[in-house]
Amino acid sequence: MANAPADLSNKPADDVLTLPSGPLVEASLAAAGAVVHPSVLNHCIRGFYWARLFAARRGLTDEADYDEELLFAAHVMHDLGTGPDAPGRLRFEMEGADLAAAVLTGLGAPAGDVDKVWEAIALHTTPQIPERMGLLTCLTYEGIWIDFGKNADLVAGEQGLIHAAYPRLEMVRHLTDVVLAHGARSETAAPPYAMAHHLAQERAADGFTTMERGVINGPWGE
Repeated sequence: MANAPADLSNKPADDVLTLPSGPLVEASLAAAGAVVHPSVLNHCIRGFYWARLFAARRGLTDEADYDEELLFAAHVMHDLGTGPDAPGRLRFEMEGADLAAAVLTGLGAPAGDVDKVWEAIALHTTPQIPERMGLLTCLTYEGIWIDFGKNADLVAGEQGLIHAAYPRLEMVRHLTDVVLAHGARSETAAPPYAMAHHLAQERAADGFTTMERGVINGPWGE
């Protein structure tokens, strides 16, 4: 049975913005900071905050498999596939998952943790499936998509503080551009029905995508 939802309405600002610590957190942040656009990095960090708030409001933070270090790693590295280290042969989600797995493996993380982070990143653009998987995959998906406006009401009380600390900086335009750039590197990087393929069709049609429109016209704006 899920735990009672936590009341975060009076949580101090410094608690809301606190990040987990340790070698995994530092390595994840360094890996992402070296290759992704600053606006995308802010998006990744915000996703972690949204996911932690989502978990608290759903009474999930006391679950045995809730792990904030892995949650941070999955969020902060979920767009590694848009960076220059990605080979450009597979979907950016999968290549990002591979790169994140290499970071964790290099730190000596248990194979089970590596697999969980790989799965969470590989499935982060796939609707409906993450909620049937493990807690990390589910929370990673939820945190990322809150940053696109889904379930915005759950984090309305903290969003001003988090956006002030990690501003949006036209994230959706930059992210769309790098996803499309990765997808253009090979046919197998943007296979039919993948996000990159869909975005490319929309961008070619009228120069704009539903992902961009959804964010710009959504609760957060740009």
